Amino acid sequence: MTTHRAAKPLADSGRPVERAVTAALVVGMLAGLGWIAGMIYTLLEWPF
Repeated sequence: MTTHRAAKPLADSGRPVERAVTAALVVGMLAGLGWIAGMIYTLLEWPF
């Protein structure tokens, strides 16, 4: 009879590639939030 084992993860959590992807996502999210904040500021300060 075979035993049921949990599947091994495809990559270790400490791999540099995953850290680079996570860092890129964080930087991208911060850039997006900065862009949105800049657009809101521009609209609020726009001379009518």
